[in-house]
Amino acid sequence: MAESVSILEHKGFGVTQRRDNWWVKPLLVFIGLSAFGIYSTWAAWQGDNFLFTGHGAYYLSPFYSPQVQLWFGLHLPFSFAFLILWIPLGFRATCYYYRKTYYRAFFADPAACAVGEPKHRHYHGERKFPFILQNIHRYFFYLATIVLLFLWYDAVRAFFFRSAAGHLHFGVGVGSLVMLINVIALSGFSFGCNSLRHLVGGKLDCFSCSRTARARYKIWGKVSILNLRHAEWAWVSLFSVGLTDLYIRLCAMGTLPDVRLFIIK
Repeated sequence: MAESVSILEHKGFGVTQRRDNWWVKPLLVFIGLSAFGIYSTWAAWQGDNFLFTGHGAYYLSPFYSPQVQLWFGLHLPFSFAFLILWIPLGFRATCYYYRKTYYRAFFADPAACAVGEPKHRHYHGERKFPFILQNIHRYFFYLATIVLLFLWYDAVRAFFFRSAAGHLHFGVGVGSLVMLINVIALSGFSFGCNSLRHLVGGKLDCFSCSRTARARYKIWGKVSILNLRHAEWAWVSLFSVGLTDLYIRLCAMGTLPDVRLFIIK
């Protein structure tokens, strides 16, 4: 394998015997990740229109959850979203699937299987800075799970609307469904993570030797089901979180009305 990679490097970037459109996927990845990166940075920088409370609703953008500024009474010269977003960003940036996609799309390392690289590189794997930081993925998973719990709270809270008298009533708005779909997608991505598979089923020499081992094996199997579609969950959740922020932002700006499907009083 090392010899074949070396040969392709010497032949030059893009040299290959492949006859398929191998460049389409890395190009789409480049466009998709770039678009999300630009939008999320812009949205986090704004520091406003992240909360919609019209007609008793309470829709909080996932980019601004949890509201640490409100909790701790912080008065910051910058948007408090930046106190939060480094966690999901670190989780995605160190994800095994995302590493493969952005290494290919942004660094062309390699651009695709059996395709020549731009120049000869001395391969060090992830043993040197900054790529050695990829090895803390599991710790980002722990932190991202905490953030995910807050997002679940926000999604549930979005189904309760405050009346003029101050009472909460269960109901369903379009925003409620948008936030629910988003948190389900994020959960599918997070709980299909290889770090979770290792946490629940790793370091076991025997899956049937004890009740605990059998229980861990069952959990490992369920996590593995999500892991089989980890790439799909990664993309669906990436766009769902961006679109959820966009929906709430447009509602808060008065550009888009939130349609109330029903409410129980």
